[in-house]
Amino acid sequence: MAIRFDRPVSNAARFSRLLAAFSLVLALSVMIAHRFGGLATPYLVLLLIAAAGGALLSAMLAAVGLRSLWMTGAEGGLAALAALIFAAFPLGLGAYATERYMTRPDIYDVSTDPVSAPDWLSPPHSDQIWLKRNVQVTPEDREKQLAAYPELTGRRYEGALDRVLEAVRKVAKMSGMTITKSSGDTEPGRDPEDKPVKPPQASDDAVADAPDIVPVPTPRPYDDDVAKLIRGVNGVTLQGTTRTLILGLRFDIIIRLREEAETTFVDIRVASRYAQHDLGFSAEIAGDYLKALDAELLGIAGG
Repeated sequence: MAIRFDRPVSNAARFSRLLAAFSLVLALSVMIAHRFGGLATPYLVLLLIAAAGGALLSAMLAAVGLRSLWMTGAEGGLAALAALIFAAFPLGLGAYATERYMTRPDIYDVSTDPVSAPDWLSPPHSDQIWLKRNVQVTPEDREKQLAAYPELTGRRYEGALDRVLEAVRKVAKMSGMTITKSSGDTEPGRDPEDKPVKPPQASDDAVADAPDIVPVPTPRPYDDDVAKLIRGVNGVTLQGTTRTLILGLRFDIIIRLREEAETTFVDIRVASRYAQHDLGFSAEIAGDYLKALDAELLGIAGG
């Protein structure tokens, strides 16, 4: 009579596979819903935390299943292996967010001019639900920024305002930014002696057939609404929005251009819409934009 041995079954391994698969589907679903749908960011964060927690639990159960396989030969090794594979993405996403949370300063707003940051043309508003943050950016927040991102500074370009403005808008479009508002300050700091002198009144000795209005050549205008700001201004401010590539997190951006002598100085400010901690994304967005602007204006960047 043949002897038949029944192998024990690891329920932990089987359950770990189901839990890991659920966590993976949950993470991917909420990311797609947030990136392309209307899911609010606070709910995205909450559901991703739940997915990472489920993935962590499934990995622990998979470890129990593998131990049972090693110790007693229990069935469930393939289920435990599948669980570890399914749990890898939500676990990796959670580990990535945790690492950035622990190593980046707890700020949500960065500026290349920490002393006099560009003011919002229209203060951003969003329903933060449970991801609350401080209303005002404090001097302590700016000190944290300076300590963490000392390389984040403004740029001076040896070029006219209209030329730099064209590059600023071009790079913004290439970077996925959407400009929503624009404003300019009409000659706020120009000395009265620098203003154009009125032409003298025509006399009897003037040429009889001279035209009443002499056309003055001007730079070719921009073919959008900012063209109106270029004439007679020495400062332009652009406000817009952008989103991160994978998660689609929203950030507000303001770019300030100031014409100083024969140069144009560019400052940028980036702020997250939710929570007190931006995981370092604001500084990355600002830094990447300035690097792209340097490349666009290669050869005229100054110190």
